[in-house]
Amino acid sequence: MNKLGLLGKDISYSFSRAYFKKKFETEKITNTTYENFDIETINLFPSIIKNTSNLKGLNVTIPYKEVVIPYLNKVNKKAKAIGAVNTIKITKNGKLIGYNTDCYGFKKTIEPFLKPHHQKALILGTGGASKAIAYSLKKLGIAYQYVSRNKSEGIGFTYDSLTEDAIKNHQIIINCTPLGTFPNIDDCPDIPYQSITNHHILFDLIYNPEETKFLKLGKQNNAITINGLNMLKLQAEKAWSIWNL
Repeated sequence: MNKLGLLGKDISYSFSRAYFKKKFETEKITNTTYENFDIETINLFPSIIKNTSNLKGLNVTIPYKEVVIPYLNKVNKKAKAIGAVNTIKITKNGKLIGYNTDCYGFKKTIEPFLKPHHQKALILGTGGASKAIAYSLKKLGIAYQYVSRNKSEGIGFTYDSLTEDAIKNHQIIINCTPLGTFPNIDDCPDIPYQSITNHHILFDLIYNPEETKFLKLGKQNNAITINGLNMLKLQAEKAWSIWNL
């Protein structure tokens, strides 16, 4: 029996396990299982590899997309450029190869909504997922700035310094923070929502709840709103094709 799984922390809510379980049932795939590997710290990762027989691949989620890299034998070019891995293929001879399918899922999901005026984006958060978003925006020719709580190198704005003008000038806003994830559905990034217009796209990587407070506030100002569900489905299928190369 081939085994696949998700590496993360506090991942009982995980999209991936439910998605693959349904996929295996629908497509009558009987030789593969998918389980969660919920670990407290990344240094427990080698013991999973060592003690799980027939493990063929893993998805990687918060907070291990960056710190897993030193444990891998090889990282594919795109994932290396991004600096984050969300898919690991385990080869026949036990080598671990890292890939990134976040960028594929995001690009494919946002592309149909882009208009010529969507020239600049704000990326809320600086974790592993935000790096894949930045990579995709660059490929789409869209300029971007990171927004973080603290000012440091490479950060365009802190939340405190985010003005109404900054919102007006950046007509794509992507939430890569966990703010607003179930059960904390009343949380949202602290930005001047009153400056959002019908020219804006608000994209939230969160999929539970389906409409976060971030997206609700955007919709009230007639913005296009997109949640993370389609992106997750696309990247799951991309991961599946990598494992079955």
